[in-house]
Amino acid sequence: MKSNTKKFVSIGGMDRREFLAWGGIISAAFLAACNSRGPKAADKLLKYAERKNRVVERALFRHTSMDAVQSGAHDAGNKLPSYYISHTVPVWDQSVRGKWALEVSGLVANPVRLTLEDLQRLPRVSNRVNHYCVEGWTAVETWTGCRFSDLASLVRVLPEAHYVDFQSFDDDYHESWDIESAMHKQTVVAYALDGKLLEPEHGAPARVYSPVKLGYKNTKYLTRIVFLPKMNGGYWSDMGYEWYGGV
Repeated sequence: MKSNTKKFVSIGGMDRREFLAWGGIISAAFLAACNSRGPKAADKLLKYAERKNRVVERALFRHTSMDAVQSGAHDAGNKLPSYYISHTVPVWDQSVRGKWALEVSGLVANPVRLTLEDLQRLPRVSNRVNHYCVEGWTAVETWTGCRFSDLASLVRVLPEAHYVDFQSFDDDYHESWDIESAMHKQTVVAYALDGKLLEPEHGAPARVYSPVKLGYKNTKYLTRIVFLPKMNGGYWSDMGYEWYGGV
């Protein structure tokens, strides 16, 4: 799929490509310094750089900023790429696993277990937004589901919760978010794409989706949402991808 670089949003006066490029330059500088001092020094410096990056990105994040699709942009439709880490497309097998349900737990006063029908009974929203991939392309799609903030209200999140972990049945894939991004108005637990229930290629029965995060942070094939006091990494961030993954 071809991407139009003019669609990238501006972050502090830079477009997304420039922002990521400068981040890469800074990281490379740290790596160059690290390599001259050995693995232990590298680990300390990289962790320091990651902490500083998170501070900057969270400072840039604005809860009231909304992603907007450019006039005349076309929906990607079935051209939207599908990604998963299992050897084959993950499919929930009810005969083996029982009926699918989403468990919402952790630092909450009212933990719940919701079937797909339960999710569909919550207030429904549809957001036509941009999907930003770390590979550099952007696509437009319409995601339908319940607002994450409505789900948070249902379970009565405790004040000590500062992070959220999204866990899946895609070979135990998971990614954790800061709670501010999770509570953004355009963050949804989606069960439909472009007016149709999600298909396995795009995360059925449900996934998290928000334009405020790069694609790899939007966990598909959800089984659990856990509210946490501290961040706990994720599949890609544990392998060196930037943890915050913000747009």
